[in-house]
Amino acid sequence: MKSKIGNSWEMSRRNFLQSSLMAGATAAFPQISFAQAPKAIPAFEEVPSSASGISWKHVSGRSSLAHLPETVGAGCAFFDYDNDGWMDIYLVNSGPCDFYQPQQPLRNALYRNNRDGTFTEVTLRAGVPGNAYGMGVAVGDYDGDGFPDLYVTQYPNSILYHNNGDGTFTDVTAKAGVAAPGWSTSAVWFDYDNDGRLDLFVCRFVDYGKDKLKFCGDKLTGERHYCIPSIYDPMPCWLYHNNGDGTFTDVSKESGISQSLAKAWGVVAADINNDGRMDLYVTNDTVANFLFANRGKGKFEEIAMLAGVGVNVFGKPRSGMGVDAGDYDQDGWIDLFEANVDHEMFSLYRNDKNEAFSDVALPTGIGEATRLMSGWGLKFFDYDNDGDLDLLLANSHPDDTVDGRIQGVTFLEPLLLFRRSGNSFHNVSLESGPTFSRRLASRGLALGDFDNNGSVDVLVTQNNREPILLRNNAGRQNHWLGLKLVGRKANIDAIGAKVTWRAGELERHRFKVGGGSYLSSHDPRIVLGVGARSKMDWLEVKWPEPSGKIDRFTDVPIDRYITIVEGEGKWK
Repeated sequence: MKSKIGNSWEMSRRNFLQSSLMAGATAAFPQISFAQAPKAIPAFEEVPSSASGISWKHVSGRSSLAHLPETVGAGCAFFDYDNDGWMDIYLVNSGPCDFYQPQQPLRNALYRNNRDGTFTEVTLRAGVPGNAYGMGVAVGDYDGDGFPDLYVTQYPNSILYHNNGDGTFTDVTAKAGVAAPGWSTSAVWFDYDNDGRLDLFVCRFVDYGKDKLKFCGDKLTGERHYCIPSIYDPMPCWLYHNNGDGTFTDVSKESGISQSLAKAWGVVAADINNDGRMDLYVTNDTVANFLFANRGKGKFEEIAMLAGVGVNVFGKPRSGMGVDAGDYDQDGWIDLFEANVDHEMFSLYRNDKNEAFSDVALPTGIGEATRLMSGWGLKFFDYDNDGDLDLLLANSHPDDTVDGRIQGVTFLEPLLLFRRSGNSFHNVSLESGPTFSRRLASRGLALGDFDNNGSVDVLVTQNNREPILLRNNAGRQNHWLGLKLVGRKANIDAIGAKVTWRAGELERHRFKVGGGSYLSSHDPRIVLGVGARSKMDWLEVKWPEPSGKIDRFTDVPIDRYITIVEGEGKWK
């Protein structure tokens, strides 16, 4: 009975359900059948494990005690660990900790791209198996040697793998000083002080441990449900300054980051006020979100409530999980997106250009489509290469026992794809392929062009299930140009760069943000779509501070990847 649920996920939604603006609306996600699928090649097609060679499966260690970390993993990444120009894949698994001792050894997985559509697992050879209960992954070249490094978030400690450049990695966590003890979730590499080196922000969730487990569920039967985070204490996030010598300094306190106690799931780094400094948007669960405005000189000011992104329209915190940033309306100012739990709706925050945002999820149709859904991994990207930013959402309820307890809400949920056209978004999930008719236990989502055809593909992890690899067919219908940006005075990954391009009457720009999605990391290359136009007139790259330099090109090719190194004045 509902009166006996206690502090389950259901209880946390009742007050909002009673006062929701969308009360009485229709079901949140479409009922899709294979009969409705188009006969043409779908926009996305699933690559089976028999074809890809990816046989790994996430194992949550689900127990009758319902430890909260069991239901929230796991993350994934596209990155080119061996610098051969092809995106490899990293997948994060659970592992030993105080509340879980797997019967069979578990490990993360690194899959090398064979350049023919298949992958080969090289985890043990590379030395990146993980060593605790894994959550997510952040990729960044923190030492500027040209090889991407891995930061894997875990409970009860995280791990930094340095890329040795020979196909192997070394655990340098202790030397670097970035263990981030506690329960870490998402993380992001970005240059907060504009010294040209990548620093590290790590989301921290609640104060948790085996000895702190609380009972949530039916007290008469003893059946446990996953607790809502409101009954656990919040904890501060971590900010680590890159010292440039392989070590980091914890500056959480002096920067102002640790003053805000978090229950953080997602983070994205972006310059929301165009002042040349990278800010942080952090989604929290049952406490207000954070918008850390970078005020320079190593200081951040938390302004989420004033900016209109901290709580919902009723002044109540939500269950913020997935997050991203991008200028979807091309007005020169970065907008924000947040995914929440059922009956809260997701939020599309349009930037009002004065450190304030307006939630336009309802007028765009995104609010209605997500009313009964729970969102995790998500990303703005131009899936069809027409030049406009679209939006992909990976969804599933946190509680695998929710079916039947809340009307219209299920544990397994479909992916959603919104296509940007003109001034609006259109839900094109129905026509995007059979995978969009499947109900998934989605968590992490990473973007990456694994077959190098300019059509950006998708990797989705599932909780306690196998990952989903989606090949993008839609992008091949239009022309494109792919960019690998390499900073010199700016940070080597060019986080914070702005790219502007023109092809005929089409002029667009793209900001390179840090992180985004949930527990996941993405192909660092930028794909610029130009639609049916077969020529790009010009291209500009504005490098992030401390450079600020603008490189302009008028002779760029089309339908291929190129590398642009800051200040060289040419592409290769």
